Amino acid sequence: MTDRFFYHIYPLGFCGCPEKNDFSCPAGRGLRGIEAHIPRLLDMGVNAVYIGPLFESATHGYDTLDYFHVDRRLGDNDSLKRLAQAFHDNGIIVALDAVLNHAGRHFFAFKDLQARGESSAYRDWFSNARFDGKSPYGDNFTYDGWNGHYNLVKFNSRNREAREHLFAAVKFWIEEFGIDGLRLDAADHLSPEFMDELADRCAALKKDF
Repeated sequence: MTDRFFYHIYPLGFCGCPEKNDFSCPAGRGLRGIEAHIPRLLDMGVNAVYIGPLFESATHGYDTLDYFHVDRRLGDNDSLKRLAQAFHDNGIIVALDAVLNHAGRHFFAFKDLQARGESSAYRDWFSNARFDGKSPYGDNFTYDGWNGHYNLVKFNSRNREAREHLFAAVKFWIEEFGIDGLRLDAADHLSPEFMDELADRCAALKKDF
């Protein structure tokens, strides 16, 4: 395997995006600006980029609410597709930041849990969701947050439907954007079984992933 010299880009900061997403602004143009820096990366000997988080979130990107759409502050899916192609055209592979341990409180399944409580079809998507108390945000239930951060709602990785949603997102990223790898956020919190299945699925889609 060819040695890889990675460069990390945190796009929300790199592109000067607003710190909070108001969910109403038109798609930004931030990702288009990254392409202009490819010659500088090549001059440094970079042949791989790790970029992200990229998908729609409320604030810093690690509180994902939609795994299938690029954060509107950065652009849209077409802009990410163009950027990935530009990297590839210059011999640079692309790894995305995969936030699969937790989602944000605006994630659709969590919003359904807030609205429907114990009757929500998604109650088992989240780790240790129980209805014997209130969360620090005042929800009529409690749940596990990543490292105690309740704005980062931990998934129940044993739940098959939750797993399938996340695996479908990764499949979409590979097929839609042609990415070459993942950086697993909070990997120390992901179960070995989850990561083994993720690895198998990725390899089935792209053997050198």
